Amino acid sequence: MRQLLTVPAILLAAYLAVCALLFFQQRSMLYFPQQFSGGSLLALGGGARVGVTQLELPGPGAVIYFGGNAEAVPGSLPELQAVFPGQSLYLMHYRGYGATPGAPTEAGLHADALALYEHVRVRHPQVTLVGRSLGSGIATRLASARAVDRLVLVTPYDSMAAVAGHHYRWLPVRLLLRDRYESARYAAHVNAPTTILVAEHDAVIPRASSEALYRSFRPGLATFQLVPGVGHNDISLRALKSD
Repeated sequence: MRQLLTVPAILLAAYLAVCALLFFQQRSMLYFPQQFSGGSLLALGGGARVGVTQLELPGPGAVIYFGGNAEAVPGSLPELQAVFPGQSLYLMHYRGYGATPGAPTEAGLHADALALYEHVRVRHPQVTLVGRSLGSGIATRLASARAVDRLVLVTPYDSMAAVAGHHYRWLPVRLLLRDRYESARYAAHVNAPTTILVAEHDAVIPRASSEALYRSFRPGLATFQLVPGVGHNDISLRALKSD
């Protein structure tokens, strides 16, 4: 009888240990800081120091780009140049990535995004935000708080908790997660025309999560575009349909 009682106790202890490990190590599972050269470290408002890979051109239009969780954003510069010709480009380095010091957190990345937006907006009256994967949550929240001309989201999600819950169904991730990136909640406050690009074979972001985000925007504001034959990592911004 004691042995029978001990087995459930051991299993419960192991389960709680896994939960504790997830709680304390979750940011190392969410963020994968990339070291890359180039870019400028800008001293921005509020004491923010943000690394940016930038291409400044004359003209009113600018694009601010927020990349994926393991992306070296300078690699996306040629694609952004092709998709947004003639516009200035600002590719933000997350904390701990590239030229930006520190460690990434949702609150920290949002603060840096706000500071970079203010820096760009005084130079360019027309601002487009582009967010890929993790960066889609940063872009959506920023667009809910500031005026932008266009929002483009690539492989986005409704919330990080929903995505984590899909991949770890046997763990209470909704209770444990600290950086939640509740994009669906912020989407309701976005006023900019929005394009959502979803990969047909995305094994990272469930399509249901992207669809839930789409439904969170005001009716008629967002366009949902399913890109056939591609996955999470090889979907291209060049799939954007012409307006």
